[in-house]
Amino acid sequence: MKILGISGGRKDGNNDAMCKEALMAAKEMGAEVEFVHLLDLDIKHCTGCTACVNSLMSGKGNMCVLKDDFDWLLDKMLDADGVIFSNPIFCKGAPSMFLAIRDRFGPRMDRGNNVVATKIAEATGGKAPDPRILKDKVVSYIGIGGSDWVTRFQCDSAIQALTPMWKVIDNTVFPWSTGIVVDEDKVAKVHQIGINIAKAAQDIENATYKGEEGVCPHCHSRNFFLDRESTHAVCCMCGIEGEVKIVDGKVSFEFPEEQLEHAHDTLSGKFIHAEDIKKTVAISMELKTSDEYKERLENYKNFISGSKPAR
Repeated sequence: MKILGISGGRKDGNNDAMCKEALMAAKEMGAEVEFVHLLDLDIKHCTGCTACVNSLMSGKGNMCVLKDDFDWLLDKMLDADGVIFSNPIFCKGAPSMFLAIRDRFGPRMDRGNNVVATKIAEATGGKAPDPRILKDKVVSYIGIGGSDWVTRFQCDSAIQALTPMWKVIDNTVFPWSTGIVVDEDKVAKVHQIGINIAKAAQDIENATYKGEEGVCPHCHSRNFFLDRESTHAVCCMCGIEGEVKIVDGKVSFEFPEEQLEHAHDTLSGKFIHAEDIKKTVAISMELKTSDEYKERLENYKNFISGSKPAR
C-alpha cells in the first residue's frame, strides 16, 4: 500500500505541514508514504496540441510532446495506491500549478480513451498505454484558504480525478486557516483524512466517499450551471443534468436515473463524450478544407500579429 502526498504550497508552509500530517496518519495505518513538493518541479502548461490523443488512437501508446517533470510525477502517481493533494486556495479555487497538472491529465489520462487505445494496440500490434492508467486509485484533496473565498476549490480539485476515474475519498476545504498548524481540531481532521485514504487504499474496490455530503448526490459537488429561466441545472463536476429544488427548506438536486450513464466520471459517459468529439472533429476537418474557412483564417492571420517582449 503506497500513499503519495503532493503539496502545492510554499516550502515548509501550511500545505507541506498538512500534507505530511495526513501522510503520518497513513503511515500509522501501515502505508508506505512519499512526499513531493510541487514547486520543486518544472511543470509546463498544456498547449492543446492533441498529440496525446493522436498517439493513443493510432496505437502508439500514451505520450506527451512536452519535456519536463510531469512524466516523473505521473509515474509516481501511477505507482501509488492513493494520492493526497494539499493545495493553497487562490482566487477561490485551486492554484495554477495544480491546474496545469489537471490539464495535462486531460484526454491523455482519460480512462475511456485509454480503454479504446488499449484495444487498438492489441488489434494492430501497436504500443498499448501503461496498464497502470486503467487501475483504480483513491485520491483526497485538502484546500487551505486564508478567508472565506474558497467556493471553487472542491470542483477544481475533483475534476482532476474525473479523467482517470479515481475515487475521491475526501475533498475538504479549510477556510480562515492561515494558522492551521496550531489549530488542534483542524489538524485532527487532516489526520483523519490520512487514515481514511489508507483504509480506502487497502480495499479500493469497496472504497467510498468519506467527506462532507454535497448537493449533487452522485459526485457531492456544490457547484452548478443554472438555467436563468427554469430550475434546470447541470452539475459542474460530473455533468449530470437535472432540476434544482427546495425540499424542506434545503437545496436538492434531482435527476432521472438514465443521466447516470452520461456522467463524466463513468466509463459510459466517457464513451458518449468520445463519440461526440469524434463527430465534431470530422465536421471540423471537413470545414478546414473549404475555401471559405481558409480565407477567413487568412484574414485573421493578416489583420494583426501578436506583441512580444524584446529578448
